[in-house]
Amino acid sequence: MTGRQLRQFGLLALPGAGIGAVAGLAALGLALVAGQPVDWALATGVALGLPLVLLGGGFGLLQAAGTLTPGVFAPTALYWLAGFPLARLAHEVLVGLLLAGRPALPPDVLGFLAYQAIVSLGFAIGFSWLYERVTPGWLRRIRHGNPRAERLYQFYLRHAEAQWKAREHRRQARAAARAVRSKGA
Repeated sequence: MTGRQLRQFGLLALPGAGIGAVAGLAALGLALVAGQPVDWALATGVALGLPLVLLGGGFGLLQAAGTLTPGVFAPTALYWLAGFPLARLAHEVLVGLLLAGRPALPPDVLGFLAYQAIVSLGFAIGFSWLYERVTPGWLRRIRHGNPRAERLYQFYLRHAEAQWKAREHRRQARAAARAVRSKGA
């Protein structure tokens, strides 16, 4: 891959990485609202945000490579089933490192990972929802001269057109049904 191709490929990671950064900022904000000290809140924002930025960017790269299909939730849920518990484990370790100078693991690592796997479904839903709303606009901006972005953009465009046609078909069917009812009344 040339430097230009690598840069174009890397641009496809930005929507997912941005969502990961927003999640880290949300963790920081929630820690502050919960009354945690500023240094603890900053540590939690960075320690959770960094793994989520990397995983979110990785998600975008997997879509760009054609490994994950846009708009399909099951692969997204499976991705975060593995990724979110690892991000939370990294968060726990990094917070201990940043605040106490030594990494700290949760007492029951397997139980912790199992619980985080359960929670990952909620994160996957939120991530997927945001990703599917942010990415098409981003792809529209970067698609010129970027074949991977163009391919993904065309997918989203075809999907939007299919949704619009289905909505119009339902609207016309409802209007026809109302017309039949009004003639019969």
